[in-house]
Parts: sequence; structure tokens; C-alpha cells
Amino acid sequence: MSATPPPASQLDKKSEAWSALFSEPMSELVQRYTASVFFDQRLWRADIEGSLAHAEMLHAQGLIGADDWAAIQRGMAQIRQEIESGAFEWKLALEDVHLNIEARLTQLVGDAGKRLHTGRSRNDQVATDVRLWLRGEIDAIVALLGALQRALVDVAEKNADVILPGFTHLQVAQPVSFGHHLLAYVEMFARDAERMADVRKRVNRLPLGAAALAGTSYALDRERVAKTLGFDGVCQNSLDAVSDRDFAIEFSAAAALVMVHVSRLSEELILWMSQSFGFIDLADRFCTGSSIMPQKKNPDVPELARGKTGRVVGHLMGLVTLMKGQPLAYNKDNQEDKEPLFDTVDTLKDTLRIFAELAGGITVKPEAMERAALKGYATATDLADYLVKKGLPFRDAHEVVAHAVKHAIGQGVDLAALPIDTLRGFHASIGDDVYAVLTLRGSLEARNLLGGTAPLQVRAQVARHRARLG
Repeated sequence: MSATPPPASQLDKKSEAWSALFSEPMSELVQRYTASVFFDQRLWRADIEGSLAHAEMLHAQGLIGADDWAAIQRGMAQIRQEIESGAFEWKLALEDVHLNIEARLTQLVGDAGKRLHTGRSRNDQVATDVRLWLRGEIDAIVALLGALQRALVDVAEKNADVILPGFTHLQVAQPVSFGHHLLAYVEMFARDAERMADVRKRVNRLPLGAAALAGTSYALDRERVAKTLGFDGVCQNSLDAVSDRDFAIEFSAAAALVMVHVSRLSEELILWMSQSFGFIDLADRFCTGSSIMPQKKNPDVPELARGKTGRVVGHLMGLVTLMKGQPLAYNKDNQEDKEPLFDTVDTLKDTLRIFAELAGGITVKPEAMERAALKGYATATDLADYLVKKGLPFRDAHEVVAHAVKHAIGQGVDLAALPIDTLRGFHASIGDDVYAVLTLRGSLEARNLLGGTAPLQVRAQVARHRARLG
């Protein structure tokens, strides 16, 4: 996950804030072991944004002069341009994104760069940067979840009347609308978006001003910085502000749930595309072939998404384990929060983006779905409901239908193919009107209640989702 650092010959002499205390330099091996710059440099925008807000507040509070504030703004603008153009030199010896930017700022503007760190520590600085970065990523993920929902709603609307065998225990249970089935995933992803929005509230609190662990003696205006950066408020306890990563763990848990839902959908796409089912086909651009079997078309995208779910769940477990044994306050262990967090974000965003496109490449095969629904006596419950409406207690009706199904299995025919005299032999209340409920279409149409699978209800849900998603 992390980039490969340069060889030892390219290491720069470390200019560290604590160098005067130490009688020997850090070994090159330890520098490599403790450095994070080759993966945390993605935080550079958040670091610059947070530093500018901090410097603006220092100037407003009279802690740095107008010349220093102007110099810091000028220097940060140049650093931003250098990073964006690829000209910025990231130095392993400077350990992380924060010291790299601060060192370059000091090169550019002198003592003004050194004054930027007044009233803050890298402990509250990194906590602020991660929260700023993660807030933006959550917003992007919520947007991607919306795009995926809209793509599934489109497919659902086109297939509201298509009959799919609904399964329990992977056995044919009752007929459902294929559109209704897809809308189940829309509901899951809608809850995922709600969870992300809720996590964002706890991410969006400002640690800056907590300093190393105890706050600071400088007269900082933390609320001013929070307002400048768009935070909802400030972390109220300095020890907690710098040391806990529960917001990252909570995000990872929400991300893991999204991937679990993706994995469930992936499993169904894989099954439906197999020759044993043959319910759908996926566009060629989402599949691969075999190096030895020329007839193969493999659903690699859903298979890989199913596999990547384990990766994201693993990152969640890693972060929980990382945090569980740490005493207050900050510990170096927390450097290990970034790679799993970064990879979780990358994996989730890539997966959602490709699945929104994949949904549009689904070709539905209604005839195959309907043939499969006919194999499993999917209207047996409808026959039981028919008998209940004739006055039988449901448990008695259930037993009557079980005998009818057993007889149909013996004859190798569907319930709807049994003659009326045969059906009446199982119960005298069965009349000619029974065939209306024994058809797949009749079963589907009968479930016309809120949340049901009748095409009218599916279209109503499609309209609701479209209004919600905009």
C-alpha cells in the first residue's frame, strides 16, 4: 500500500525539531521504519488548509504579525503549486507530510515559517488533517452511493414486470419482480449513505488547539479556526482530541457494511450469470476470458469486489486492534491508522464507481427467470392464502397445500397444471377460480401492498427513490 522509499544514498540529513536533545542521529533503518511521508503525503491539501486557518487565527489573536501572515500565505501558495506540478521534493528524512511542508515553508519565507507551529503540535495537526481529508472523502462516497442507487433504480424500473424466482435458503420460494429485487439493494445503499452522513458529524470536529495533549498557554481562538475550516465544533477534551481514532474506526465500519452489501449483490450477479441460472448477462467490458478455455466469460468484477470486501473488513479489524491497547494520550501506534484508512477509501470509491457503470451493462433474460420460477412451486403459498380466504385456518391450509405439492412433484407438473378435480380432491372449497392465483403473474400482482412485489408497488417505490435521489 505504501510507496517504495528511495535508497539510503538519497536520504537527506534530518532537520528535526528535537535534534538538540540527541547526541547521535537517527539510524537510516529507523528513519525508514518510522517515516510515513510516502503514504501520508496525500494529506497535503488538508495540511495546507489547516495550517493557513491556524496562521490566520494566530494573526487575528496578535500572536504573529501581518508580515508573517502574508509570508506564510505566499509560501503556502508556492508549495501548493510545486506539489500540484510534481516539482515538490518529498524527503524521507523529514518523516511525514507535515514536516516536509513546514521545512519547505521555512526555506521559502524564513522565520515566518518557524512561527507557524506556535500553539500546535503534530499530534493535533495530524488529527486535524485526517479529519479534514476524511470529511471530503465521505462526501465523495455519499455521492457515489447516490450514483449507484440511481443506476439500480433505472434497471428496476425497466424490469418491474419481469418475474424472478425469489429464494430463501437458495430454494425457490415465491415469485418476485426483478425490479423489486434490485430495489432491495437500493434500500441497503440508501442506509449506507445515511450511515456515512451520520459518521461525518463526528468526523467534523476540530482537534487543533489541543496541542500535544494538554492544550496550550497561547490565547488561541479554536472556534474561529473551526468556523474557517467548516467544522461543526471543536473537540472538548485535549487528551481525547489527539489520541482517539474512533472516527476512523466508525468510518471503516460503515465502509465495511457498504462492501458487504456490494458483496451480496456480487454473489447474486455471479450466480445469475452462470449457465446453471442464465438469468442475466454482463457487458463484456466487465468480464474476462480464460487463458485456456476459449468459451469462458468470467464475471471478474463482481468476483473481485466480493474478494475486496474481505480486505475492507480486515482493515476495520486492524484499526480496532490498533486502538484497543493504547493509554492516553497520543502514541506512535496511531501512525498505522493511515494506510488501512486510505486503502479503505480507495477500494470503496473504486468499487462504487465501477458498480454504477456495471449496473447499466446488465442484460436481463426474463424467459430464463420465469422458467426457473415454475420449477419450484413458487405459487404454493398463494394456494394456501386462497384456502384461508375460503375460511380455513392457515395451518390447515398449509397442510392441504403440502399434499397438493407432493402430488404435483410425483406427477412432474406444476400446481397450475393439475386438473380441477384433482385439486378439489385436496379440499372441497377449491373452485375454478383457483387458477387465477396459481399463475406466476397472478401471484405477483396479488402482493399489491406497501413494500410488496407487485409491479404497481415497484413503480411507486421507483418514483419515491427518484424523488429522494434527485
